[in-house]
Amino acid sequence: MTAMAAKKKTGANTMAQRIEAVHEARVRTRAGGGEKRIAKQHEQGKMTARERLDALLDEGTFQEIGLFRKNRTVTFGMDKADMPADGVVTGSGAVLGRPVHVASQDFTVVGGSAGETHSKKVVEMMEAALTCGTPFIFINDSGGARVQEGIDSLSGYGQVFYSNVRLSGAVPQISIIAGPCAGGASYSPALTDFIIQTRQSQMFITGPNVIEQVTKEKVTAEALGGADAHMGISGVNHFVADNDEQAILIAQKLLSFLPQNNTEDPPIVDPDPFVEPNPELADIVPPEGTKGYDVREVIARLVDHADFLEVQAGYAMNIVVGFARITGRTVGIIANQPNVMAGVLDINASDKGSQFIRFCNAFNIPLVTLVDVPGFLPGVAQEHGGIIRHGAKMLYAYSAATVPKITVVLRKAYGGAYLAMCSKDLGADQVFAWPTAEIAVMGAEGAAAVVFKKEIDSADDPEARRLEMVEEYRETFATPFVAAARGLVDDIIDPADTRRKVAMALALLINKRELRPAKKHGLSPT
Repeated sequence: MTAMAAKKKTGANTMAQRIEAVHEARVRTRAGGGEKRIAKQHEQGKMTARERLDALLDEGTFQEIGLFRKNRTVTFGMDKADMPADGVVTGSGAVLGRPVHVASQDFTVVGGSAGETHSKKVVEMMEAALTCGTPFIFINDSGGARVQEGIDSLSGYGQVFYSNVRLSGAVPQISIIAGPCAGGASYSPALTDFIIQTRQSQMFITGPNVIEQVTKEKVTAEALGGADAHMGISGVNHFVADNDEQAILIAQKLLSFLPQNNTEDPPIVDPDPFVEPNPELADIVPPEGTKGYDVREVIARLVDHADFLEVQAGYAMNIVVGFARITGRTVGIIANQPNVMAGVLDINASDKGSQFIRFCNAFNIPLVTLVDVPGFLPGVAQEHGGIIRHGAKMLYAYSAATVPKITVVLRKAYGGAYLAMCSKDLGADQVFAWPTAEIAVMGAEGAAAVVFKKEIDSADDPEARRLEMVEEYRETFATPFVAAARGLVDDIIDPADTRRKVAMALALLINKRELRPAKKHGLSPT
């Protein structure tokens, strides 16, 4: 009997043993940083990298790729470091029955730090998402660049950024910020379409300690880069979640509205065929232009099941944007919010609105715009802050959009802001106006003061004459009938009939095709 035969007979190298060895290695690697570090993760109110993927993906669909990958660095003790999966879990799976590619950083493994192999694994999933036409979801929880790997770590970040741009506009990219995200790591989420940030996380380029050393400013990590700071002040994130579980639910709901890629239309989900008149709509919007109301009440009565996923709900709240469905089809809603700053457009609202419009256009999502805007916000701070170029972003985004564009003028529509809210002249396919619509260069009060100044000043009773002229101007110009006569409004409708009108317009425009001049790309205002 040969030595090999004897070995096989004793079972020292059987297939079963080899399979068992692979199984043991798999279990060991999947344990990440071990029980103590996992327990610490749980103590901080955070799930582990694998728990997050288990919650995100449909049961039994996760296919891990790169489980046994290792870094090649040998300096500074890295050759002896135990870093299962190199600190990031990557692979594919399904969300609501549709395939996705994912990456989830493992903070229990060297703080989820990103080195060469770590970043290469992420990039490979991104490129796979581009090849397969699937969304890419990146769950961030990292202490930052792996310093021991030096420039290789920086190179890895650069490769991720490059892939972010390659995927942009081709497949949806969603970032979940579930832990620290500092320095260069924060740029990748900023290059994705949506950022969902938990209250257990922070994002910043330079941390509190560095800021204090350089500028002498004292600030906590939470005040600097917490979820509320980035929602209410910077506008960096799009959704705030109380914890990992809620962040994952938001990601799942968001994906339900989106197509897999830019070559597809969004899925039709749970259509509500009921489009009968809703008299409640007429009671929401006060005819008096000075009175506020919550435009979300209008949106709720226009969309299926009153289901509206608002984006950046806590930022630039004078404009409301988000996803909904009308008869099962996804639409992007853009609406002025009269309850906040009378619904004016300012720098932040223009940035928020234009970014959302561009996303919807990239992914074949029709735009429904609800207009009640008194103008652009006046003031030295706005002018010096660049309201001209920021406001131009709205003009550019709507004009560049080739998806179906439906506009409903609810009340005020004044000046350049009227144009910036997808007027007929900016390519709106259908424009409807409520009887309360006031479409004019400016409000009747201001217009009368300009047009009839001499007449008012010379009157025996200037105030009475002013009021008379205001009313005359309002009846002459500040009505939907003038715009309708010029073909700038397609129909003046009963508010109760709005959902039916919009639904019919969407059905008509489902196969809309619009050819544009061939060019590398347009140059949007910055």
